[in-house]
Amino acid sequence: MKPDFKFNFKWRKKLTALLGLTLDGSRLDGVVLRRTNGALQVLQKFSGQLTLDPLTAAPELVGREIRNHLDAAGVRERNCVVGVPLKWVLTAQTELPPLPEADMASLLQMEAERGFHSDVMALQIANSRSPLATDKKFVLLAGIPNTHIGALEQVLAAAKLKPVSFALGISALQFSGDEKSGGVLALAIGERNVGLQITTGGGVTALRALEGAIENETGRRTLLADVVTREARVTLGQLPGELREAVKRIRIFGPRELAQQLADEMELRFEPMGLKVETISAYAPNEFGVALPPEASPSPAFSLAAGFLTAQKPAFEFLPPKPTVIEQFITKYSSGRLRTTGAVAAGIAVIILGLFLIQQIQLWRLRLQWSHMQAKVTDLQNIQDQIRQDRPWYDDSFRSLAILRQLTLAFPEDGTVTAKTIEIHDNDGTVNCSGTASDNQALLAMQAKLRTMAGITDLHLTQVRGKAPMQFTFDFQYEGADEN
Repeated sequence: MKPDFKFNFKWRKKLTALLGLTLDGSRLDGVVLRRTNGALQVLQKFSGQLTLDPLTAAPELVGREIRNHLDAAGVRERNCVVGVPLKWVLTAQTELPPLPEADMASLLQMEAERGFHSDVMALQIANSRSPLATDKKFVLLAGIPNTHIGALEQVLAAAKLKPVSFALGISALQFSGDEKSGGVLALAIGERNVGLQITTGGGVTALRALEGAIENETGRRTLLADVVTREARVTLGQLPGELREAVKRIRIFGPRELAQQLADEMELRFEPMGLKVETISAYAPNEFGVALPPEASPSPAFSLAAGFLTAQKPAFEFLPPKPTVIEQFITKYSSGRLRTTGAVAAGIAVIILGLFLIQQIQLWRLRLQWSHMQAKVTDLQNIQDQIRQDRPWYDDSFRSLAILRQLTLAFPEDGTVTAKTIEIHDNDGTVNCSGTASDNQALLAMQAKLRTMAGITDLHLTQVRGKAPMQFTFDFQYEGADEN
């Protein structure tokens, strides 16, 4: 299936009732909404646990399990909008110059082929665009394997459901379409991971599922706030400067206790940077442009259904395009029902066959030319693939060794300050270091020495625990230095 880089979401009919369904690990959440007289009404609401994996188990069995949950909740609505798991999504980023839409689509396809590790023909791809300076566009490409989409469609068919949209729950919770709302870093606490989304300029600029941010060893979820904070800093650092500076708010969705725990940690790290941190426990009055039921609390299932019923197009649409009415008509009446026009069509077919014969002769000549150059083209492609594969191994700058050398020279030889972990991010030059120090004086002396070294900029002490000894964490930017 050829990837569709244009937003091709078709509103076939105006629905007044819809089932919002989300899959989060083994958790299944659903809500049925009805729109009447400019207001939304909750008809049914349910949550449950799935014992079968939709990607590995038989679709009939998974569909039956979902249908059992629907029947138990009294759900009869067949049309549904489904929030696919964020961990299914692969992403790639690129920047585009000002181009006509037709040329932009071709360039996006080339960027997708370069940015995704898997074959783009095996992905259902959508994109979101954000404006940059000088009329450029920052584009986030998001793709889901066709095998995942196909398995989900089979499961829903077995559950007697008709999907009208495959979207992302976090993008429905934090809508990206309002350019005046400013940049937002949204965090959605799920069952097994934390979803991260950054929106600026009316588009989504970053999407991540933070695996390992939630532990569930004793049957109770434990949120690792420091992991979320660190990954949020890294994700922000990977954006272009103008997009990073546009982010002014951090919005946290999820269970109240875990959301407040994460908010407290994020405030310590991000409010000094000018970012306001807030937990979201209720929808804004004008969230969807209609009156909301008083019992509505923010959830991906509710936001997906409400957004669809209020014509709020999702940031990413992963539902494969369906045949149009004309295509269905041709398929239905292509048999012997239109015999009257058959004779005329046969005459036209003879003319078309003659044209095809001319075309085949031209193709035969082109194939002959190709047979003479195929071997050379194949050799060139093999060489190009080898260059692409081996290019990362021929970096003669020894960047990592240079960073470790600077750190070694900065740390005292008497062992009063020692390093435990060092993380080097090649994409943006960020270096994270954690360790222990015997006292504050030794730590400050080491930092002062490190600041004077060539190539070291933007040194920040991000965490200190204890007194003697004390544990510390700091990060800095390494811009390289000439070694003499």
